[in-house]
Amino acid sequence: MTTTRKRVTILGSTGSIGQSALSVCENLSDELMVVGLAAHSRWEALADQATRFRPAGVALVDTGPAVALRDRLEGRDVRARVFSGPDALVQLVRQVPTDFVLAAVVGAAGLPSTLAAVERGLTIGLANKEALVVAGSLVAPLARKTGATLIPVDSEHSAIFQAMHAGRHPEVEKIVLTASGGPFRTWTPEQIRSATLEDALNHPTWRMGPKITIDSATMMNKALEIIEAKWLFNIPPERIEVVVHPESIIHSMVQFHDGSMMAQMGTPDMRIPIQYAMTYPHRRGGCAERLDLGTHRRMHFEPPDLERFPALRLGYEVAKRGGTAGAALNAANEQAVDAFRAGSLRFHEIVPLVEAVLRRHSFSEHPGLDELIEVDAWSRQAVRNAIPAGA
Repeated sequence: MTTTRKRVTILGSTGSIGQSALSVCENLSDELMVVGLAAHSRWEALADQATRFRPAGVALVDTGPAVALRDRLEGRDVRARVFSGPDALVQLVRQVPTDFVLAAVVGAAGLPSTLAAVERGLTIGLANKEALVVAGSLVAPLARKTGATLIPVDSEHSAIFQAMHAGRHPEVEKIVLTASGGPFRTWTPEQIRSATLEDALNHPTWRMGPKITIDSATMMNKALEIIEAKWLFNIPPERIEVVVHPESIIHSMVQFHDGSMMAQMGTPDMRIPIQYAMTYPHRRGGCAERLDLGTHRRMHFEPPDLERFPALRLGYEVAKRGGTAGAALNAANEQAVDAFRAGSLRFHEIVPLVEAVLRRHSFSEHPGLDELIEVDAWSRQAVRNAIPAGA
């Protein structure tokens, strides 16, 4: 009997998550068929991926190398439609038939294509937490209206998604997001003031892209995850707890009203939550390393230090406020991280600057998409204006 393969589109295919997703697709090639690939500017890597997987369509946001991409694909006899320009990802989602979209574009730039997938009522593997941080008030009700299915790909939210299957939603008392604590968990405030880019990128357990690695170092990543969890699981912020777990073996937990706590465990390998999202509701043989409990005889847990990592406090505040607060927080953070990577901002200055912009933005409780885009642009410019020229 022939089994129809699930058609998969990967937005952000040349990034860390995208490459892991392609590894999963290759391992499960009898069940998963790549029909769409998308990148921002790495056209040569995109061409190599398209040559390997032969998708129906590819998208490149950067218009400069679009002709070179087309020529490269034609020279390799890859007959894929090429979409280019600012709306290339949206057009790929709308025009190439697919069953599953992996939204793995970093930052707010991934919002339009995620919304396009939700509008089509597709199953979406959500690796782009910013879509819900910025526009959860738009995405969540739209998904209910169109019948779109949002399956989290963040290891923490995937863990909660899986653990919640042990009971019904009304039976959930709280959810517990675990955090590694990042590279500066044991550093003093004085040491953190002198942290370099190299220090911030040296994550102790996960191998991720540079932006999310820096967010992990400030713990802004966990702040964004608090906001994302609120929208994904319809849980108020006061029932979302964060606990530091340096080994990154337990990915998150759900506590039920009877006192039971369900935890999802595994090696820190993003292919596990990616594959689960792609094959849901089934589980298939995976290529990730198996967890050996004999080598992890001790696991540690501790409360987060909100003085050392004030980003967490902002996460709870923004989750409670809603409205445009998420757009301001996210945009200011993205711009501040870019400035840190460029050498014009010091590590310990990132979160205070983000908080200052959050406080100054013109808050709206019930924004539309246009207003969220305006707040995003204003917040980025506010960060740029706050950094002295030539810094």
